[in-house]
Amino acid sequence: MDIKDFVDTYYVERKNTNSTKWDLLGERFGDPDLLPIWVADMEFKAPDSVISALTERVQHGAYGYSFIPDTYYNTYSKWMEDSFGYKVEKEWCRPATGVVSALYWFMNCYTEEGDAVIITPPVYYPFFNVIRELDRTLVTADMNENDGRFELDFDLFEQKIEENDVKLFILCSPHNPAGRVWTESELERMLAICEKHDVLVIADEIHQDFAYGEHKHTPAPLVADGKYTDRIVLVNAASKSFNLPGLLHANIVIENDALRQQFDDYAGQHIKSEKNILGHLATQAAYEGGGEWLEGLKNVILSNYAYVRETLGVHIPEAKVMKLEGTYLPMIDLRGFLAPEDTKEFVQEKCKLAVDYGEWFGEGYEGYIRLNLATHPKFVKEAVDRMVEEYKKMK
Repeated sequence: MDIKDFVDTYYVERKNTNSTKWDLLGERFGDPDLLPIWVADMEFKAPDSVISALTERVQHGAYGYSFIPDTYYNTYSKWMEDSFGYKVEKEWCRPATGVVSALYWFMNCYTEEGDAVIITPPVYYPFFNVIRELDRTLVTADMNENDGRFELDFDLFEQKIEENDVKLFILCSPHNPAGRVWTESELERMLAICEKHDVLVIADEIHQDFAYGEHKHTPAPLVADGKYTDRIVLVNAASKSFNLPGLLHANIVIENDALRQQFDDYAGQHIKSEKNILGHLATQAAYEGGGEWLEGLKNVILSNYAYVRETLGVHIPEAKVMKLEGTYLPMIDLRGFLAPEDTKEFVQEKCKLAVDYGEWFGEGYEGYIRLNLATHPKFVKEAVDRMVEEYKKMK
């Protein structure tokens, strides 16, 4: 499906639908009239297969207690094997109400108060929240930006682990908001360091389905032919891929028997929620019939990214657009023409945009912004054109 057909078929107005992205702008940003290019959901309907499955289930009319059927696990495993060569067994899987919820569970299950946990900023801000809110010790190994591409300093990563007796690493793969799809060799270096220092790895792979061109996502348990599987807990979801975050469903995969039993023991005492029948139903339907939709969406994202990169390159050459290997959430460094402390005034008060600000992803990233490109091209064009217009007024 080409870009125009995809947009014409699936674009949907989300104002006045209790949308966090659109209808809480006044509460979140202090201005209800901003153009929202922030939180990671979309202005596109889910795949037809999802809508059909949900419609049929809703029309049945009874929404009683439910379980996740074997057909779900078969479909999920097939998607993982076809997409990434990773055959997931049902016995390894546990459901979650979302990736962020799962991070809180893992932190309580596998660490104690005061334990050191390492992350690699700039990184998804709930990683900071879960560590701080559960009274763990935050350790950061900031990445280096080199010609628009963030790279991990492996020596610093190991040094921080050693110095702080780190117990757990939250891996973001693909990396949000750096837009990196880690190579297998990079992943092996990270995991080897964690193996050396007995660090458990939580792999958040929610953006697994967004890797572009020559960049290929490698699930952490497959790295080095599964050499590090016994210290990996993986969590992913269809929510970012198929615009399903409001249905609250994610997949936990734990191959190691002892780690899985530890999680089950924790869940038996602390996780008492029932299954969301619509969440797992939508996920199964997306994996069964959403492949063509996903490819159409990725075409839109790449076209939007090209517009951002090319237009800013011509009209605001001091703005540096980070390379987008994966995800749909590129960062832009505005420090070439703006003092970091002036970013909000320029972006929000002058351009009237709602974005994610760099400092949300770690200290030292003031002056960066993150844009959500999984949206109608008209919104991306409007956002970029506003930036260009306001930039010209500065000259």
